[in-house]
Amino acid sequence: MYIKEAAEKLGIEAHTIRYYEQEGLLPFVERDQGGRRVFNEGDLSWLDLITCLRITNISIADLRKIVELTQEGDWTIQARKEIILEHKAKLMEEQHKLDKAFKKIAQKLDYFDDLEEKYVEKQRQCNGNAALE
Repeated sequence: MYIKEAAEKLGIEAHTIRYYEQEGLLPFVERDQGGRRVFNEGDLSWLDLITCLRITNISIADLRKIVELTQEGDWTIQARKEIILEHKAKLMEEQHKLDKAFKKIAQKLDYFDDLEEKYVEKQRQCNGNAALE
């Protein structure tokens, strides 16, 4: 399949795929006689992984290093794994910070709910007293 179909299948923009190629992240993608990229299922799987990792803010440099190591052969599996493990550790740290932030936000929303409930109750009491006059 060509770039347009690959982009549609993965839900990403064709220009994103071109960018990844310019950055050296797609050296395995073959081209047809006309020079157009031809994506196979393995290429789509790799693009899907790149997209997922980019969402988690892995650097292009780290991805490029993984590609370079992959091209060197299976003896680099541990080095590639280490890159992913280091990135996972960063994500876990970030997740911890986000969990704390979500907890604080939930506490603040509970506080606002309490204030709002007290305000509504006070308004009811004031309206009830005004009706008695």
